[in-house]
Amino acid sequence: MTSATPSIFTRIVAREIPAEIVFENERIIAFKDIAPQAPVHVLVVPKTEAYENVAQLAAGDPALLAEVVAVAQQLASEHSTGEFRLVFNSGPSAGQTVFHVHAHVLSGPITEGSLGF
Repeated sequence: MTSATPSIFTRIVAREIPAEIVFENERIIAFKDIAPQAPVHVLVVPKTEAYENVAQLAAGDPALLAEVVAVAQQLASEHSTGEFRLVFNSGPSAGQTVFHVHAHVLSGPITEGSLGF
């Protein structure tokens, strides 16, 4: 799925596309989802485009994956009760539409059917 065109997330990191950024450090950016599926729905995105999905990230940079999870916990605590769902879609049939690894942090009441489960 790799493309020569930068992903939408790379374009957000470069500030080419606006986003409501809620966290940023040297390796990660997090911003509110434009189509939220829960009261708190934030995307936590490694700034590198090197990994398309969570399995690649786990194999290639487990420390970065651990940082993504830690940021997810921090954001759930800051923006909600601290309880959250952490969702990684891996592959088109699993709902992945942007092939730049990212985690969905969902917190607050989940509406029936909003996540397709």
